[in-house]
Amino acid sequence: MYQTKQIRIEDYDYPLPDERIAKFPLEKRDESKLLVYRNGKIEESQFKHVAEFLPEDTLLVYNNTRVIQARLLFQKPTGARIEVFCLEPLEPRDYAQIFQQTERCSWTCLVGNLKKWKEGTLEKQVQIQGKKVTLCAERKESHGDSHRIDFTWDNPAYTFADLLDAAGVLPIPPYLHRETEQSDLTTYQTVYSKVKGSVAAPTAGLHFTPEVLADIDRHGMEREEVTLHVGAGTFKPVKSETIEGHEMHTEFISVRRSTIAHILQKLGHIVAVGTTSVRTLESLYYMGVILAKNPDASSEELVVSQWMPYEEANNQLTPAEALQQILDYLDRHGLEALVSATQIIIAPGYEFHIVRGMITNFHQPKSTLLLLISAFVKGNWREIYEYALAHGFRFLSYGDSSLILPTPESHVPA
Repeated sequence: MYQTKQIRIEDYDYPLPDERIAKFPLEKRDESKLLVYRNGKIEESQFKHVAEFLPEDTLLVYNNTRVIQARLLFQKPTGARIEVFCLEPLEPRDYAQIFQQTERCSWTCLVGNLKKWKEGTLEKQVQIQGKKVTLCAERKESHGDSHRIDFTWDNPAYTFADLLDAAGVLPIPPYLHRETEQSDLTTYQTVYSKVKGSVAAPTAGLHFTPEVLADIDRHGMEREEVTLHVGAGTFKPVKSETIEGHEMHTEFISVRRSTIAHILQKLGHIVAVGTTSVRTLESLYYMGVILAKNPDASSEELVVSQWMPYEEANNQLTPAEALQQILDYLDRHGLEALVSATQIIIAPGYEFHIVRGMITNFHQPKSTLLLLISAFVKGNWREIYEYALAHGFRFLSYGDSSLILPTPESHVPA
């Protein structure tokens, strides 16, 4: 663990000119460029041909989270504008439940222009289906940059989901340096998004179209979905000199029992769509490790801590044994899904247990996502990124993508 913690983030820097950052997606999602990295060799294609490059017997796992319109803009009587950015639910803590609340709920939030909101309640008039609803926000305790915000509204005919849909603004990445536009409501969601909760899209999935999914099916490959709600921390830069000083954000995970059983059956053939799916799948292994030690762990005790994977004692189970621990746990408790959270950081020194291949976009310099890519390709990330820069690939959330299939011996298939 010591070696991983001492990784210097400046070693994961590269020049990224602003003009290489895609400000908008292509008109046709699946006509984006695809870099294919197989067995140490690089080739180019278009994303619509991705099925031709996936290994036979692939099980493709993607994240079905849906981005919420998490930015709420309030204006005080003085004229000051305050932005309240909903990060994760507090009361109730369950995502599905909080969106169905009809009178009040509490969120952990970021607050913009906080210095203008010392005290008092913010109010916002919201129009929903021709009816006026008054939404109020009251700031409670604070922890660092985040704040507990209690929301109340005066018409129980409408849920909090209705309020966000009517009054919220979809959060697009800050590095796009532009305001959210109407088109983002469609283009910044994957075609298979369904479970509301993210404040950032799982962007590798933005390239998929119904036609690409149908082509994958025609090639005889199977698909499964998991849920990881992406937090604002995905954009949090590493400010410490070494990654030991960087705290990963905690992200909500939900995986159906049938999906876990399918993954167990297909170990050695798992290709993850996006780094969020990678974090979900790899976290399953460590949840199995926790259950092997504590068979009746609560969902809170199943949360994977940031540095857990780097303790040798936590890597003794085979992936099959770890997944079976989860299945047995779900069966004992009569549960149809595993619901917990993860704080996992995947960096050089990490041993992959579940994921065999990965579809992913090109990530920011000096980011934890770039550390994950480096871990997956055994340090060879720079060759991939230099090729992409030299061959006209577009970068970051609305940019092009890559299919990474490292050499088989670099992974533990089962």
